[in-house]
Amino acid sequence: MATRRNTLFSGMLIAVTSVAIGLVLAARLDLVSDSAAQTFNAAPAPLALAQGDSQPFTGQLGANTFRDIAEAQSPMVVNISIESRRPARDRFFGGDQDELFRRFFGDPPEGEEERRTQSAGTGFVIDGSGLIVTNNHVVADATRIEISFFGDEGESYEAEVVGRDRLTDSALLRLTERPDRPLPVATFGDSDQMRPGDWVMAIGNPFNLGHTVTVGVVSAVGRPFYQVPGRPQQVIQTDAAINPGNSGGPLLNLRGEVIGINTAIVSDRPSNLGIGFAVPINTVRDLLPQLRTGRVTRGRIGVQIQEVTDQDYDYHGLSEPMGAMVSVIQPDGPADESDLELGDVIVSFDGERVEDVADLQRKVFDTPPGTRVDLGVYRDREPTTVPITVGELDLENEGRRAAVEVEDVSTGFGMNLQDLTAETARQLDLPRDTRGPVVSGVDPGGPAQVGGVRPGDVITSVNRVPVATAADAIRELNEVEEGGVAFLLISRGEAQSVVRITRE
Repeated sequence: MATRRNTLFSGMLIAVTSVAIGLVLAARLDLVSDSAAQTFNAAPAPLALAQGDSQPFTGQLGANTFRDIAEAQSPMVVNISIESRRPARDRFFGGDQDELFRRFFGDPPEGEEERRTQSAGTGFVIDGSGLIVTNNHVVADATRIEISFFGDEGESYEAEVVGRDRLTDSALLRLTERPDRPLPVATFGDSDQMRPGDWVMAIGNPFNLGHTVTVGVVSAVGRPFYQVPGRPQQVIQTDAAINPGNSGGPLLNLRGEVIGINTAIVSDRPSNLGIGFAVPINTVRDLLPQLRTGRVTRGRIGVQIQEVTDQDYDYHGLSEPMGAMVSVIQPDGPADESDLELGDVIVSFDGERVEDVADLQRKVFDTPPGTRVDLGVYRDREPTTVPITVGELDLENEGRRAAVEVEDVSTGFGMNLQDLTAETARQLDLPRDTRGPVVSGVDPGGPAQVGGVRPGDVITSVNRVPVATAADAIRELNEVEEGGVAFLLISRGEAQSVVRITRE
């Protein structure tokens, strides 16, 4: 049952984020045993055959359709029990979700006592050798994983993590001990064929109750879901009831095929309001070969990008809305080492048309690191080509860098900084080659305001050290001791000036 501390934390988090309705991963709420769920995939199986049935499902809805699917598919669904050790303060979400807590409240004091936690989730068998798919957030912190099968009262089997992927919230497990019988295996469907209104069934372990069946429809497809900030994944929305503990369980179509992995709900409380999300099984299926190796690699070109809209495509010299505009070039990344510039609109990647931001992200992710490609771009309304060598995406370090920027944004100088985007540079009428963080706010009467810093100023160097991003400036400002002085080179429009501010 939820504790008073859970309730207090929920209130604090909502107040801090100013969000009335939150995205709740169907995961570890501090119940008698925490509940968690997520999904991952298995090897493709024949599309029409339901496990345990000699006849294929027709996909037509009849009086016994849901009963038949539940009876045929429940055996391949497993309950997952997770034991983990986390600091006493690290108790509200689990895994990557605790990063949000740390951003606002900092890391726990060094040496703070750890506590052992129990949580629960769902998974499904994808291979007769004992491979199981679930969510990354279910097993991210696990020190011990136990699997129980449908109908096995009191029997459990140990498992280990083979591979995890934070971006798609997917994980692959392997049984290290297993039942002395053939394992039922999931059948994969084609998630690209699902449309709003299609019937679906979820099977999972909500609130650690064990195998539970719920039924609903696909509410929407292609919903953006931000498991990693700034890197949306397209998911399936459903009104089939998904609750804490369902994470990692299958979402099935009328043929009994897995078309999604249940991962999250939208709710203002830790229970279902009819808005749940599932990772499309096609997304997970494509990742499975890498998960089997224990490591998922993705391409990266080191930029932040924005959509080209109906209002601005003509400004860029395009005949229609397409492509992705470069708003930030990350220092020391592939783009920084190429001829790419802020404001460039990328319209093709290695000869293939780029439809929008999501399309470019997919193309880059799917490109092996080290590959040299040509970017087709529009710059100053004219087409050109920029060669670039794709780097490797490091989600863990990327997440840590983002946390530092949020946590240290004040720095004792009474101002807030953010990375300069192409759109902001255009609004501030800055020269095209301007690099540096923009001042997004100053404290009244604070050191920055007293020194003459204004919102909209761009800091190009701190104590003669060039800075390209907010993180660069924060790093240099943090080198200044209390009472010390920092000299900032400021760009304000086309003018530059030096200001002197003292750290409080």
